[in-house]
Amino acid sequence: MALTGALAVVFYRRKTGSILPAALGARLGGAAGFVIFAIGALCAMVIVAFHGQQQSIDLMMTTFQRLGANTADPQIQASFHNVFTATGQAAAFCFSVVSAAVGGALVAWFLRPRNPRE
Repeated sequence: MALTGALAVVFYRRKTGSILPAALGARLGGAAGFVIFAIGALCAMVIVAFHGQQQSIDLMMTTFQRLGANTADPQIQASFHNVFTATGQAAAFCFSVVSAAVGGALVAWFLRPRNPRE
C-alpha cells in the first residue's frame, strides 16, 4: 500500500514537473489508497452478492497453505472470515489510506530539492 502512495507522487511529479511538499504528497497518497480500497471493496461486494464467500475463503486457505502458513490456527481462520465483514472492511480502509499516505509523504519528502549549507 505504501508503494501505491509513492507511485502516485512519482507519477504526479513526472507528469507536472512540480515539486510536492510532504503534506500534499500525503494527501495524494491517501487519495490513491482510497482508490485501491474502493477497488478491493467492490470485489468483496461482488463476492458477497453472488454468495461466494466460502469459495473465496477456501481459496485463501489453500493459498496460505501452499505458502507454508498454519491455516488450522483459529485466529487465522477468523481473519479470513473477517475480510467480508463491515469491521474487516473498515480496517482495510484505514490500513490502505494511512499506509498509502505515509508512502506518498515519504517519497515527496525524499524527492524534495536539497539546499546546500554553504
